[in-house]
Amino acid sequence: MPRPLAQFMFATGIENSYPTIRLPDGSTHRVDEMEKCGHYENWRVDFHLVCEMGIEFLRYGPPYYRTHLGPGKYDWGFADETFNELRHLKIEPIVDLCHFGFPDWIGSAQDPDFPELFAAYARAFAERFRYLRLFTPINEIYIAAKFSALFGWWNERLTSDKTFVTALHHLCKANVMAMRAILEVTPSAIFIQSESSEYFHAEEPSSLHHARRLNEERFLSLDLTYGMDLDVTMYEYLLDNGMTREDYHWFRSHHVKKNCVMGNDYYITNEHLVKPDGNTDPAGEIYGYYVITKQYFDRYQLPVMHTETNLADAERAPAWLKKEWANMLRLKSDGVPILGFTWYSLTDQVDWDTALRENNGRVNPLGLYDLNRKIRPVGEAYKRLIQMWRGIMPTSSYGLRVNL
Repeated sequence: MPRPLAQFMFATGIENSYPTIRLPDGSTHRVDEMEKCGHYENWRVDFHLVCEMGIEFLRYGPPYYRTHLGPGKYDWGFADETFNELRHLKIEPIVDLCHFGFPDWIGSAQDPDFPELFAAYARAFAERFRYLRLFTPINEIYIAAKFSALFGWWNERLTSDKTFVTALHHLCKANVMAMRAILEVTPSAIFIQSESSEYFHAEEPSSLHHARRLNEERFLSLDLTYGMDLDVTMYEYLLDNGMTREDYHWFRSHHVKKNCVMGNDYYITNEHLVKPDGNTDPAGEIYGYYVITKQYFDRYQLPVMHTETNLADAERAPAWLKKEWANMLRLKSDGVPILGFTWYSLTDQVDWDTALRENNGRVNPLGLYDLNRKIRPVGEAYKRLIQMWRGIMPTSSYGLRVNL
């Protein structure tokens, strides 16, 4: 039996998105954020910055598209170097195995073979790095499916309910199969699902039915992953768009919810105003992290980690950090078992102002450090916060037992 959770997880992450997009000239382009942000050249520096912050947990993973070269074929060179250095520095990775992109030979989540192929990759990774225990198999499944297969922005660049449901189905199945594969290698593994926490506000009375539907749809990725009963409207929606009763019942019988921590990501872009025609506009922050995360917790009754937040305004970012931390503290005092907090990411990012849809090379000031690896005001603020609260935050794990 693993020992109880030993410490609150103060974390950051290395942004490692790598979707493919279509450029104006019609060519396909791989958007690799670790390349754009200089991590491949500066990974040793970046890991030492994590230590400088006093951070012991890092959301991090090798680029899936560079590592999984074909069925049963892997290039572990970069992973071996980086994970060995993290182990030397005593930084605990929360291993991010798939972050918005796929190897060219798979292409997208439309491929029905993807779940089995990805589970084999997850097993091979776990076998190579048997000492690792914290995993996010597939990052933000809801966003990955929606941006790629409903909005048409990334990867398959499709725009129908059927392709969205197909992507959602395959990503959730791959996520569950990967967790089961890892557990066969590492029975003490814990899975921190990083999922975008969304809310849809009706702009007018005629928007209410659209908002209700979207507020059920936002739960689909976690409902399937955790084997939950679906709202009738959502069940019919899935069946009308290609899933079968057998597909749905597969999740009911294969989930590993007891090994999971619910990771909730919250940004100022996570709340939406729903118009009468069902389209949406940005709402800004109306409810905030407390209210929305409480909705997710009430639904799933799982331990929680705040797995992503940032603000694209270097001057206002320290105030955003304080507000998110205050929301998290209030949740914890009201009985929600929160196990960790994350400012995402360590460094600034590039082209997220267009959701990676355009290859402009525009730096977004989202990081604890800029791309010259100079600390930003929010980095100083987070460093002080960690120093003040380390050892004070309760570590009750709500029935979850994991040796950290």
